[in-house]
Amino acid sequence: MAEVERRIYTREWEPGQSIPNEADLAVELGCARVTVNRALRTLAEMGLLDRRRKAGTRVALHPVGKATLSIPLIRSEIEAAGKSYRYHLLGQQIEPAPAAVTQQFALEAGAKLLHVTALHEADETPYVIEDRWINTTLMPHLTEVSFARLSANEWLLQNTPFTHGDINFGAKNASQREAQLLATKTDTALFVISRTTWDQNAALTMVELVFHPGHRKHTQL
Repeated sequence: MAEVERRIYTREWEPGQSIPNEADLAVELGCARVTVNRALRTLAEMGLLDRRRKAGTRVALHPVGKATLSIPLIRSEIEAAGKSYRYHLLGQQIEPAPAAVTQQFALEAGAKLLHVTALHEADETPYVIEDRWINTTLMPHLTEVSFARLSANEWLLQNTPFTHGDINFGAKNASQREAQLLATKTDTALFVISRTTWDQNAALTMVELVFHPGHRKHTQL
């Protein structure tokens, strides 16, 4: 894959140009055709190649790398930074969900769903508030799960399969409650990630992660 990527970035293969077929590339690069197929598929997913059935593979007209962001396990994210992790469940109850949630879950207005809020700490300092709604119409068994010791973030990643997610990045001014939980002042600017996790066409969970002041998110191209 690295050699194909090099040819694209150095313009040895120019934008819009057809590239050799998989069989020829396998011979040239001295590897199995299945390896070439896997590499080309990955590069197409990255936005560098345009693959069309019966039309072959071309270099994308505007070949750019795409940033990738995985759904993080908050505990692992904190521990990977060399900090100690602590978790506090703030609330877990069935209650009427706001309109934005019921619309995303394709439910009637005011439907009652599982609402879980928690605070994650790094080195005994507030790190992020997790404010999550879980679609218990699809996963009714979760009403019996306690998130007192294991966060919903961790439990769901370990136990619930998903196909994809929608992620939005933004900012907000801290409310009085958020300021108190994050040990900052009201109206302080906070970094926010809002995410909906899906299984095919069904929305499983929606979460808003409100981070401590000055938080930065790292990703890769």
